[in-house]
Order: sequence, then structure tokens, then C-alpha cells
Amino acid sequence: MYRGVLKASALAMMLAWSATGGAHAQSITQALTAAYDHAPDLQSALLAAKAQSEGIVQAKAGALPTIGAQIAGTNGTSLVGGNWNGSSSLTAGLSYNQTIFDNNSTAAQVELARAQAEVAEYQIRSTEQEVFYNVIQAYMAVLSGRELLSLRQDNVTFFQAQFQSANDRLEVGEGTRIDVAQAQARLAQGQAGLQAASGTLQSSEATFQRLVGQRPQNLSTSHAYANLIPRSIDAAISEAEMGHPAILLSKAGIRAAQAGSDVADASYFGATASVTGQVGSSWTGPSGAPGRDGISASMGFNITVPIYSGGRMGSAVRQANLNQIKSEVDAMSAYDQIREAVIAAWTGIQSADAQISAAQAAVSASNTALDGVIQERDLGAATTLDVLNAQADLISARETLINASSNKTIATFALLSAMGRLTAQDLGLAVEVKTAVPYTQAVEDVWQELRTVAE
Repeated sequence: MYRGVLKASALAMMLAWSATGGAHAQSITQALTAAYDHAPDLQSALLAAKAQSEGIVQAKAGALPTIGAQIAGTNGTSLVGGNWNGSSSLTAGLSYNQTIFDNNSTAAQVELARAQAEVAEYQIRSTEQEVFYNVIQAYMAVLSGRELLSLRQDNVTFFQAQFQSANDRLEVGEGTRIDVAQAQARLAQGQAGLQAASGTLQSSEATFQRLVGQRPQNLSTSHAYANLIPRSIDAAISEAEMGHPAILLSKAGIRAAQAGSDVADASYFGATASVTGQVGSSWTGPSGAPGRDGISASMGFNITVPIYSGGRMGSAVRQANLNQIKSEVDAMSAYDQIREAVIAAWTGIQSADAQISAAQAAVSASNTALDGVIQERDLGAATTLDVLNAQADLISARETLINASSNKTIATFALLSAMGRLTAQDLGLAVEVKTAVPYTQAVEDVWQELRTVAE
């Protein structure tokens, strides 16, 4: 009778949830969308990429002229032979300075800055995947935590009923004090498990709110993102090797290291040449009297050839070459790590599927066994301890099913992350994709500063 009432109550709760809260379920897509707009780590990565883009402008400035305007004035007084003499001067002019040859050092520095900006851009995608995966883990922790809390509450209710039944049967002489003590002990264990589940759930909800920026509502695991997973593990590995942010980041790192080596070579072996020019006017004369006006202009050039730098430049070249080799080794390591992550996630999905099937069978069998043991106990063929053990087996099987289902969802998104497809664009989220590319294109207009001064 107790189990029938419990099942009916659970069914009524599910129908009520479907009629009210189920219509406003907070889906995985909604949580990811909210986290994308909220995540401080993602915003920080975007700002870092924009800041890195400014390095391109600064590198380009090496091949462009610098133009300045100067104005200066003096007013002096001297005492000579008892007479005060005063003099004044005023100068104004323009200066021009430009490097006309630097052994391609500026071009190498521009390439280095662009590669570093590209690295920062891929770092945004890498951070994006990390944020989304953390959200998925938090989401499933809350969802499974709520299911476990409900399950353990049902377990406590069951043990309370068994404890009461053992007391009633003792009073009428059909039970023993051992039955009562065993039921009471299981009730205490169930209450402790319920309290632990409650504490874990509160912690998971706090993590969810930190990552998403919202409190978790009625969560739902329904999503269509499993369609992004290819049919074979080889296809998944191939897709990961072509488009994973870590792979693209490592390739950009190689280009940056090569450009760094070129910069060091140009600085060590190459001469530099520059031209300078000034034009201006001046006025000089005694204070309070007409002065002399004049106009002056000059041009000059400078050629520098490095001969010896105390070993500093040679060390810089060797260091750049070592960094280039290191970047290639890091890229090889990135390929291996991505391949390993894809295989681990793929086998994780298969393992979760097997666990779900086994847990479903265990739940069905444990339900049947519990019903049978209760009937045997009522007929005197089984003890209260048999009932309590059968209930424990059922709860264990149901908890295994909850955890396996959660692991299946997490493994699905882990595979998408390992493939490099756990991004807002791949998931089709209704957000404005965070990227520093438009900012980079805008700041590469190196003449903007001069136009602003002219305006």
C-alpha cells in the first residue's frame, strides 16, 4: 500500500511540474547563452586580444615617419658696466624623421605582432570552450543533485514507514526489538545521506550561479547538440586536428616564433639607415627693440652598422631559434593531447551508455526484488533486515542510473570540446560572437592618428 501511494504521489508531482514549471524549463542552450554574456574569463580574453592587436600598430610605426612641431622662447637680462641689457628669442619649426632601411626588421616585427594577435584570438575560442564545459558540468551537477536529493528523500520516507511498521508489529507481538533497531539505524543513515545530498546540491547551485550569472531554475537536459558528433572516432579526430582552437593556437605560435627569429636576425646582422629634416623660423633681438627674423632648414642622414654588442645580440638570436624549435614541439604535443581527449570522450560516451543499460536493468530487478521481499516479510518468510537491504539495493541502482545519465551528457559535451566545436558559433547560440578581429582591422589604420590631429 505504501509503495502504491508513493508512486501515485510521484506521478502527481511530475504531472504538476509538466503543467507549470516544465513549460519554463531552463534548457542547456539557455544556460550556455547566459554564461556567454556573463563569463568574466571570456570578457578578459577578449580584452587581452584587443590589447594584443595594438602591437601591430606599434610595429608598423617603425617604417613610418615621425613628425613633430616645436616652439621655444627665451628672455634674458644681464648687468654689464652698470647697465642692464635684455635679449629675447623665439623659434618655431617642424621636424621629420624616418627609417628608410632596417634590414626588414620592421616587417618581421609586424609579422610577429600579427601572429601574437592571432594567438590571442584563438585564446578567446579556447576560453570559450572552457567556460562552456564548466557550465555543462555545473548544470548536470545541479540536475543530478536535485534528482539524488529527491531520491534520498523518498528513501527516508520509506525507512520511516518501515520503522513505524516495525514498532507496530512489535506492539502486536509479530516483530522483535532487533527489527526496530535495524529500521531505526537505516533511518538514521538515510537522514545523513539526505543531509549530504542537500549540502552538495547547495554548493552545485552556487557554482552554477557563478558561471551562468543566474540561479538554476527548472533544468532540462533536452538538446540537439549530439547531432554535431560524427559517426566514427576517426572522423572526430580528423575534425579536431583541423579546427580545434588549441591546434590553431599552436600553429599561430609557430608563426610568432619564426617571426621572432627573423626580428633577432635582422637586428643582429643588418644595418639601418634613416633620414631627418627640420625647418623653422626664429626671431632674436634686444628686449623692447626690433629684432632679426630668420628661416632655417636642414636635412641629414644616419647609417648604423652593428659590429659588436657584447654578445647580447648573438644570445638573442640563439634564444629566438630555441623558442622556434620549442613552438614546433609544443604543436606536436597539442596534436597528441587533442587526439587523446577525443578518444577519451568517445569511450566515455560508450561507457556511459553501457552503465545506463546496466543501471536500468538493475533498477527493474531491484524493484521486483523489493516487492517480493516485502510480500515475504508480510507472510513471515523474510525479515525486516531483508526488506531494508532490498531497499538499499534499489536506491543504489537508481543513484547509479542518475550518475550514468549525467555522465553521458557530460561526455557528449566533452567530445564536442575535444573536437573544438564547443563554441557559440558551432552550437548556434543566439549571441554576438566575441572576437577581436573587427577591432584589429580598425586599429591597423596607422594614419588615423595623423588625421585626428589634422581635424
